[in-house]
Amino acid sequence: MKFRFPPSPITALPILDSTDAFPVRRVYCVGRNYAEHALEMGHSKREAPFFFSKPADALVINPETINYPAMTSELHHEVELVIAVGQSGFNIQLENAWSHLFGYALGIDLTKRDLQSEFKKKSRPWDLAKGFDQSAPISSIVPFATAGKLEEGDIELSVNGKMRQQGNINQMIWSIPEIMVELSKHIELQAGDLIFTGTPSGVGEIEKGQTVNAKLLGLGLDFKLI
Repeated sequence: MKFRFPPSPITALPILDSTDAFPVRRVYCVGRNYAEHALEMGHSKREAPFFFSKPADALVINPETINYPAMTSELHHEVELVIAVGQSGFNIQLENAWSHLFGYALGIDLTKRDLQSEFKKKSRPWDLAKGFDQSAPISSIVPFATAGKLEEGDIELSVNGKMRQQGNINQMIWSIPEIMVELSKHIELQAGDLIFTGTPSGVGEIEKGQTVNAKLLGLGLDFKLI
């Protein structure tokens, strides 16, 4: 079979201390998984987890700059732990969830908040507010074999040196195993899947010319919005 045009390249994340790369299949995101963030968005502290997706080519790996997107005047940052799936599974059992994990990364879910709010009012999908080009800056992956079971750890994001978001993984409403269990009830998780696990409180607007710095597990993301 001959392609009419060259297929898009595979999106793949570097793996720390390895020459191998992690090929990305799908990108899922958990909504409102920190109690304080749920409250600041006008919701209760604990609800059943819900999921949305970003395209794999929306990932920007260890970027130095991010282009300010079109069709928004209110771009928000949401710093998140990202988990990388290394073994497929459908209806994963809680006691087996950790065995499906390949590792962890640091990600930022960039959101066109004004567009998302308008879509919500009209009961329309969020896709164009969440899955636009360069909407998911992400770091290299720390393997599970190195980091072990991640049940706590500081996560933070600052803009132009001023702290905006500061939390701990242990504040997540739904833990890493619970997230994998819930999502695998709907679809078969596959090696290469990424899951953004939600953001702590303090989300806010970022503007052209500002510098974003995020930290987790010794990982860092530092980029300028242009």
